[in-house]
Amino acid sequence: MTRVKRGYIARRRRTNMGFFTSGFRGAHSKETRIMIQQTIRALVSSQRDRDKQKITFRRLWIARINAGIRERLLYYSYSYNKFIYDLYKRQLLLNRKILAQIAISNKNCLSMISNEIRKEADWKEYTGII
Repeated sequence: MTRVKRGYIARRRRTNMGFFTSGFRGAHSKETRIMIQQTIRALVSSQRDRDKQKITFRRLWIARINAGIRERLLYYSYSYNKFIYDLYKRQLLLNRKILAQIAISNKNCLSMISNEIRKEADWKEYTGII
């Protein structure tokens, strides 16, 4: 059988992997097998943390909206879930990120929005009056 010399493709792939892992410490940036393992692990972790970041921000926005709504209303039990339900019922296109920014920057605007939505809502089901 004739001898086959390996070309430059594998070496180029390892070199590119080395550029990705150049900031890693020890063998994680020097040895090829460990370098590949650490690259895969880093990419998996980055994807997982991006997903986790979306979840965390959504929780933060919900907490801010809920605090902004409950701050103005002392007598009625109006909360985040009723507010969002009324938003969808009226088909308003305000997402949670925008509502959270409004709750931080302009609290009066959020209370005006919630008051307008509550006017349209049926208060009988919230207060228990039949």
